[in-house]
Amino acid sequence: MGGVVEVVLPVFALIALGYAAVVRRMVTDEALKGMTLFVFGLAAPALLFAGGTRPHEGGGGAALAILPASVLMFGLVVVGARRIFGLTLAEAALFALACVFGNSVMMGVPIIFAAYGAPGVPPMLGILALQTMILLGLATVVTEVGLHANAPWRRVLTSSATGILKNPVVLSVLAAFIWMIFGLPVPAVVRQTLELLGGAAPPLALFCLGGGLAGISAAAAWKETAAIVGLKLLALPLLTWGLAITLGISAIDTAVAVTMAALPTGANAFILARRYATGADRSGAAVVVSTAISILTLSALIGHFRGVLS
Repeated sequence: MGGVVEVVLPVFALIALGYAAVVRRMVTDEALKGMTLFVFGLAAPALLFAGGTRPHEGGGGAALAILPASVLMFGLVVVGARRIFGLTLAEAALFALACVFGNSVMMGVPIIFAAYGAPGVPPMLGILALQTMILLGLATVVTEVGLHANAPWRRVLTSSATGILKNPVVLSVLAAFIWMIFGLPVPAVVRQTLELLGGAAPPLALFCLGGGLAGISAAAAWKETAAIVGLKLLALPLLTWGLAITLGISAIDTAVAVTMAALPTGANAFILARRYATGADRSGAAVVVSTAISILTLSALIGHFRGVLS
C-alpha cells in the first residue's frame, strides 16, 4: 500500500498545488495559459518522442483492448443519452466523449511513468496516438453531423482530420513510430535535450491541470455528470479489462490499458464542448468530479496491478 501512496499522492498533491496557486492568484490566467501551451506544444511531445524512440517491444495489445471498448461505449452512450436524457445528436456525441476520453497527457503520462516505469511506455504510446485520432475524430464528425446535417461529408471529414493532425502530441507519437520503423538513430545530444525538456512535462502538466480545474464549476447537471463519472471511472475500465482478458494480452499491456481507461475525463472533452458551445458545463463538471473521485479508483487499480507485475 505504501508504494501506491508514493505513486498516487504526489500526483494529486501537484494538482492541488496548481488549483491553490490559481485560486490564490499566485499564478495568473495568462501565466497558466503559457505553461499549458508549453506542456502540450513542447514538453510532452519531447517526452513522448524520447520514450518512443528507445528500443522496446510490444505495446499493441493495450491499444487493442482499450480502443474497441471505447468506441463501443461511445456508440452505446450516444444512443442512451438521446433516449434517457433527450439530448440532440451533437449533445449526445460530446456527452459520450466525456465518458470515454481520459486525461491521457496531463495525468496518464505521469501516472504511467510513475506506476509502471519504462515497460509502460510502449503500450502508453500506442494508446495516446490512436485514442486521440479515433475518439476525438469520431466525436468531432458526429457532432458536426448533428449540428450541420446538410453539410458536405467531405468538408466534415477534412476539418476533423486537419484539427487532429495539428495536435503536437499526436505528431510526436507518430514521428516516434516512423523513427523506429526506419531504424533512424537519435544523436546523444538530441536525446539528452529531449529528455531534459520532457522531464518538465509530468509535474507541470499536473500543476496546469489543477489550475485549469479552478475555473470549472462542478455544480452543472448533476444527474448527467454522475452518469458520465460512473461510466468513465467504472464501466470503461471494466469493459477494457474484460476485453484484455478475452484477448489474452500481456500483464503490462493489461495494466496500462485498464489504468488509461480509468483516467478521469480529459480536458479535451471540455474544450471541444466549449468550442461547439454544446454541453460545456456538463463536460466541465465531469472533469472536476471524476478527477476528485479518481484518487480512490486509480489508487485501487495501481495497487492491484503493481502487485501482479512485481
